[in-house]
Amino acid sequence: MTARHQPPHDATLALVTDPYRFISKQCIRIGADGFETHVLFKDTICLKGPEAAALFYDVDRFKREGAMPSPIRKTLLGEGGVQGLDGDAHRHRKQLFMDLMAPERIRVLGELLEAELMRAAAGWASDGREITFYDELHPMLTRAVCAWAGVPLEAAEVQRRARELRALFDAAGARGPRHLWSRYARRKVDHWLSRVVEAIRDGGQTPDEDTAAFRIAHAREFNGELLAANIAAVELANVLRPTVATAVYVVLLAHALHTHPEAAQVAREGPVQRNAFIQEVRRFYPFFPSLIARVRQPFTWRGLSFPADRQVILDLYGTNHDPSAWADPDAFRPRRFAAHPPGPFDFVPQGGGDHLAGHRCPGEWIVVEIMERAFEVLTRRIRYEVPQQDLGLDFGRLPALPRSRFIMRGVGLN
Repeated sequence: MTARHQPPHDATLALVTDPYRFISKQCIRIGADGFETHVLFKDTICLKGPEAAALFYDVDRFKREGAMPSPIRKTLLGEGGVQGLDGDAHRHRKQLFMDLMAPERIRVLGELLEAELMRAAAGWASDGREITFYDELHPMLTRAVCAWAGVPLEAAEVQRRARELRALFDAAGARGPRHLWSRYARRKVDHWLSRVVEAIRDGGQTPDEDTAAFRIAHAREFNGELLAANIAAVELANVLRPTVATAVYVVLLAHALHTHPEAAQVAREGPVQRNAFIQEVRRFYPFFPSLIARVRQPFTWRGLSFPADRQVILDLYGTNHDPSAWADPDAFRPRRFAAHPPGPFDFVPQGGGDHLAGHRCPGEWIVVEIMERAFEVLTRRIRYEVPQQDLGLDFGRLPALPRSRFIMRGVGLN
């Protein structure tokens, strides 16, 4: 479809109110894959769909440096992290994360999380209490990822660190006091992890050499200089924070198992069916709504002018629901993944394109591992009841979640 120009107006409020669906609704209304508007008082082009995603990930046309708004850098991402780099500096820093994604290492993280889930389930079964699954997951994931990453964590500080890491993603997109809490939590997390980095460099802490803490503490910039401690802390948080954020996907997995029982039964038949179910959860449900870049050099695409330094937003959720790539996109159908793998720009829950050369998140492999472990626990190793509650997804919050946060009761071990 040819992109059509929209009358200039500021879409900030509409985008904040409906962050997952606003861009797609506008594109459908005008019959285009992109339009011009204002966001945060800046001229902005909004895009959605696989072809737009392929365009967005063209590193010759777009850059990430300085693209993310300050509120996101000061909460979710941190200042100076890999997400804001381009070119050789980005590829060099990205390799640091790719090196942490060895399958055997990811399996270790999955085992740690599965053990945490089973310990928690035993506690829920013994005291018979009703639990809010989303809230219960954050301490478990914090313990698991810190143990895996080589970050020391005393039992007395687990709840505090879990709250701080949660605030980086759960309150970053909020307004008012919750956003201020996210900024405060970012300062606390950066200070905590800076001290960890310095202790490793000084020899006061000696994590295994294959852990994230060790490798990031000793990592160097593209120019050969040792990463500044505050930047290393941000990158270490870029391992911990997204892993804790997988709580969102685990809750959405539980939601899908409950609300799509026939598909869930098929998913129990084997690993191929299970993987298809998990990938459909990642496609169907909202996670991160969009990404931002800036135009590197002026060009024209489908009649739409992209001036240099123009802010551009790619709609991730809309691309995962684009009818040009997905038949009946608003239906939950895991078999679509069993039939054929999607292209690198059709399926973009954590970014598109190539993991190393581009900005696609390497943490995808961690997400899938954790979801597979959670699937096994929820479907085979424990039993539970889902009482009457509001399971409707709140599309107005970031991240979107069931309004009840998924309440469980009557938990027992199989």
